[in-house]
Amino acid sequence: MSEHQENEPRDRARLPDGVLVRAVRLSDAEEMTDLMNLPGYRAGTLRPPYQTIEEVRKRIENSSPGALNLVVTLNGKIVGNGGLHRLAGRRQHVASLGMGVHDDFTGRGFGRILLDAIVEAADDWLAVKRLELTVYTDNDAAIGLYEKFGFEREGLLRAFGFRSGEYVDAYTMARLRP
Repeated sequence: MSEHQENEPRDRARLPDGVLVRAVRLSDAEEMTDLMNLPGYRAGTLRPPYQTIEEVRKRIENSSPGALNLVVTLNGKIVGNGGLHRLAGRRQHVASLGMGVHDDFTGRGFGRILLDAIVEAADDWLAVKRLELTVYTDNDAAIGLYEKFGFEREGLLRAFGFRSGEYVDAYTMARLRP
């Protein structure tokens, strides 16, 4: 089986030529730092500006057990990253997910490809019953994508994060494995 076939989405639709979903590598630290520092990417996260390569490298090296960290690449260039973090104890059936797409590649299906890989791993390999996330209430594209994958809004988190000089609200959303 080729590397491309191993990374095909669950619906078996063929990935576009040059697109690959794979695990994060330590050698990705510099490119991931550039991605995380993009203004559009950063606006959807809780990360402050000016992430350093060293910080990102440490995050990759110190990934928690049970975490799944992926990138989606186009012709070898990282155009998105995401993953899930498995909770423990009485919440071991739950994983929290996060993801983002390069500013220049939004609206081109890379978020769908990445989310499909995360959901497939959670459902088919990790026995995750509940996937949960937070998303800013003004991120309509992300909310729409999550809803297409069965995520439902469960609550409003007022003044959840501080972004561009003001407090912003977020939704908490979750998806229960069918």
